[in-house]
Amino acid sequence: MGLFDYLSVHSKPEIYYYHTGPQFHPEVLADRLLELIREEEEKGKRGVVFLCIGTDRSTGDSLGPLIGYKLKEQERRQGHQRRAAVLGTLERPVHAMNLEQYQEFVIRNFPGRIVIAVDASIGSSEHVGYVTIGKGSLKPGLGVSKELREVGDIFITGIVGGCGNFDPVMLQSVRLSVVMRMADCICESIFLVENLWDFSSAV
Repeated sequence: MGLFDYLSVHSKPEIYYYHTGPQFHPEVLADRLLELIREEEEKGKRGVVFLCIGTDRSTGDSLGPLIGYKLKEQERRQGHQRRAAVLGTLERPVHAMNLEQYQEFVIRNFPGRIVIAVDASIGSSEHVGYVTIGKGSLKPGLGVSKELREVGDIFITGIVGGCGNFDPVMLQSVRLSVVMRMADCICESIFLVENLWDFSSAV
């Protein structure tokens, strides 16, 4: 599950693409994420929740849980709880069957926080391996037979496959190295955001 088809907001969102190859600069993605968070703060929102969506049962859909795992592991190594909440890990994934429950959980337990939805996605073939980021929500739909409501104020996705040749079986053949590279790049950028700007200003 977890994979999202098209970005869904009231107006067409501006989407930023970052290649996760050797020339990836985490500070560039970090600057964009910080800018989007601050725009949400201007609306009166305070605090950040990373909602990492996907499942470890499919390589192509494991980006979200891998990022959640890496964020929680850094928290464990540093010995203190990070100010931004993290939901969705390898041990406790957020996926099609429980996404709506987690959305309700966020509403009840983190009211007024900025929700950053993180997931794998499909896109044009030339963008496989890219990370995208933008303002707006993601619409769950790809790979599931049920309608799920939109999620997130900000989205971060990693493109794991092309729209033209999409087949659910394709998710099983996505190289883990590609997914891990994107997860490392995204996490490195998130760590930089936390260093550049104290999340306490948003809690």
